[in-house]
Amino acid sequence: MQSPKKSNLVPIVIIASLFFIFGFVTWINGALIPFMKTINELTDAQSYLVASASYISFVLMALPASYILNKIGYKKGMSLGLIIMGIGALLFIPAAEARTYWVFLTGIFIQGVGMTLLQTAANPYITILGPMESGAKRIAIMGIANKTAGALGSLIFGALLLSGIDEVKDKLGSVSLEEKNVLLDTMADSVFMPYLIMAIVLFVLGVLIRMAPLPDVEAEDSEDTIEGKSTKTSIFQFPHLWLGVLALFVYVGAEVIAGDTIISYGISLGFTGEEAKYFTTYTLMAMVATYALGVFLIPKYVKQKTALIASAILGIVFSLCILFTTGFTSILFVAALGIANALVWPAIWPLTLEGLGKFTKTASALLIMAISGGAIIPPLYGRIVDANKNELILSGIDQVQATSSAATSSYWILIPCYILILFFAVWGHKIGKK
Repeated sequence: MQSPKKSNLVPIVIIASLFFIFGFVTWINGALIPFMKTINELTDAQSYLVASASYISFVLMALPASYILNKIGYKKGMSLGLIIMGIGALLFIPAAEARTYWVFLTGIFIQGVGMTLLQTAANPYITILGPMESGAKRIAIMGIANKTAGALGSLIFGALLLSGIDEVKDKLGSVSLEEKNVLLDTMADSVFMPYLIMAIVLFVLGVLIRMAPLPDVEAEDSEDTIEGKSTKTSIFQFPHLWLGVLALFVYVGAEVIAGDTIISYGISLGFTGEEAKYFTTYTLMAMVATYALGVFLIPKYVKQKTALIASAILGIVFSLCILFTTGFTSILFVAALGIANALVWPAIWPLTLEGLGKFTKTASALLIMAISGGAIIPPLYGRIVDANKNELILSGIDQVQATSSAATSSYWILIPCYILILFFAVWGHKIGKK
């Protein structure tokens, strides 16, 4: 570990501010999904493409991001990521003018490209900034910044985008086509000012991060060495890495479902948009509280592995509780997934990156690619909801009841995700290690 001897407090604060930024940008999807569904008249499955557009960029851009970081370093990479995110935010302005879904999705995708570069740099950087055994503690601090920002973003954008959505939806079925277009165009215009401000902030921060006092750090090599040279010659010689990638893939899918579907789920259960806009905040605040607990407990009282095992078990238990409860109780169990999810990301990173040495940047890119679980699993949930809803309607159940029942029962998709995480926590992270 080639870390500077001086205090890492300033770098930790700077990196925490970056986690705050992409937490804010990521978690406004919970408000964007019902907003896009209304203004573009989408199905449930189509509306969850908002999450797909953001997270699929991690598959396409993670390895290029690793290449870029090897060329320009962590700090310049973070700066470039912020500027690309700003460009994506600007694209929301013509998207709102045209009220064209694919343009919105393009803007979200470009923001995802920027976040890919930012995350590929920031996550390994904070992991190797200090001792590996306390990596989960540092990432938990990042998580507090990330999810606090997410809660604020969800509240702010929920208020801006979902205000009056119920009245608009009520009017859409009884007005002429011309009046409908006016209503939806007016609603779409509400993204103009928030995204303009977001773009300006991201551009300014992109410039400022270039001047930030961030030390150069590199990961230490595995103990598998002969005369100072690593015996590992390929990323494929680390089986625990690939299991870590799989665990992170299903985790991000589960996390996005918990945060991004809860508003739509509440609306499907009969809550108004005004009431449901707060639900994502419940999930994120549960995560923040658990992150704070992790900062206190790890590694002094609880090992990273133990925290991951407990998280996976809680995920299975809360998922079952969602399935077997109804109404606001069921919503609270979706929010409680925040408790189960909080320490998964902080624990998987150090358990996976330990001993990778010169392969750390490439391994980090693979882990970032695993964020694509957020692009695949939530839309799969949406498709299951649509299929179950149609089946219930055909069986004679009215649409309102069919929608709520389908939305609840489709949360079964979370259970295999947490089982895979539990496998990695108990056995997977040790495979191939000496």
